[in-house]
This record gives sequence, C-alpha cells and structure tokens, in this order.
Amino acid sequence: MSPLILLSFFCVILVATSQGSDVVHRIQPLQIHPLRLQSDSACLSWRVAVEAHNIIDWTVAPEGCEGYIGNYMLGGQYRKDSKVVADEAYEYAKSLKIRDIGKDVWVFDVDETVLSHVPFYALHGFGAEPVNYIEFFEWLAKGKAPALPESLKLYNKLLSLGIKVAFLTGRGEELRNITATNLKNAGYHTWEKLLLRGPGSENTTAVVYKSAERRKLEEEGYRIVGNSGDQWSDITGTNVGERTFKLPNPMYYVK
Repeated sequence: MSPLILLSFFCVILVATSQGSDVVHRIQPLQIHPLRLQSDSACLSWRVAVEAHNIIDWTVAPEGCEGYIGNYMLGGQYRKDSKVVADEAYEYAKSLKIRDIGKDVWVFDVDETVLSHVPFYALHGFGAEPVNYIEFFEWLAKGKAPALPESLKLYNKLLSLGIKVAFLTGRGEELRNITATNLKNAGYHTWEKLLLRGPGSENTTAVVYKSAERRKLEEEGYRIVGNSGDQWSDITGTNVGERTFKLPNPMYYVK
C-alpha cells in the first residue's frame, strides 16, 4: 500500500470507529475509495466464505486483498454489517422475559467485538501480512482501543433491559487492569464478570477455554441469554447460550 493511501486510511481510523456517524459521512467521500466490487470480486468471495466459516484455519488474507479489506473496514460497510447484527440482537433481547434475580447474562468477547484494533491493523496490512505479536501486545498495553459503536449501543440497551454483561476474552490475566481501564475509557462502565485466561488455560484453544468459562457461569446460576463474538470460536463449543451473534472480522482468525 502506498504511503499516501496508508495515510488516508490512518486519518479516518478513529472517525470510522467513533460514534459520530455524521462526521463519517462527511469525510468518507474524500478519504476512502468506495468498494470496487467488480474488480475485487475474488476478495469479496473470500470474505463471505470466511464469515460463513467455510474457510478456516487461515493465517493471512489472500495476496492482493489488503486494499479491499481496508476499504471494507473503513468505508462504511463494516459499520453497516455490524449494525445489522447488533439490531437483531436487541430485537431478540427485547423478546426475553428477564428474571428479577440478576442472573441473566449476555456474554461478549472483547477484541473486535466490543473494542476495535483497526488502528493497529491499518498499519499492518489489514490482515494481509503476518502479525508481529510483540508489536500487537505493545498496542494492547497502551489500552487505547476504541469502542465498536454498534456494540457499545447494544451493550447500553441490554443494561437498560436488566440484562447483566460478562466479558469473556482470550487475553491473559496479566492484562486485566489494562483491559478493564480500556473498557471503561471506551464507554463500557460496568459489568458482572471480566473473564481472562488464567494459569492452566494458556495452551488451550479458544473453543475449549471459552466453553469451560461459560460452563462455570452456568454452574454459578447464570443463564446465558445471548453470546456475541467476532470469531466462530467465541460462539461454538458447549454452553454457548440461548442465542449467538457473529460480528464480521476479515482481519484475523482464532481457533
């Protein structure tokens, strides 16, 4: 990607992940090329197959798809797709009969579900190049990941319905304070549980680890009424909850 295009992407990252949709609409035509669906049809087909879980265990996006994924993430379609998921989740949540014992909980993954790492991935190929995990953990340690706007809206709506929130992340326990601070600074001001990987779970897959944590929640008397994640490993396995919701993410894959 040329330095000029990269600079253009970077300039709109915070805008694209902010809550100011009016500002996004004003800036987009000047900063972001619209999706060229005909010329990028192979990349579009790849992304759809990823979201449908037909392509699995991938490590980087196909060669030549960096620009397409960048346009998708920053050009408005990603926000629209996320809104459809969040809106459907809220419609479902409104239909629930919430118990008055404070044990009805909605499980959210953290990364690319409630917090966005687009500012990092925009500087590293939008998933089209291998991730340098030293650099990624340096980014995590800053605790500056912005909220995903549609997820933040859903979070607040769920709280208003009397549904508790549990965050279940694959981050390690050593990142608890950074994660909690980042969540609060991004607008997620309260939660019932913040669950991170502890000793003994570091080498298990996300499916195994998250299934075990959800089982513990249910053993504590919680009813998992909903479960949102950007990875299939967030919403598959056991004890997944009464309904699951998959957010888009063409930048990386987690088993």
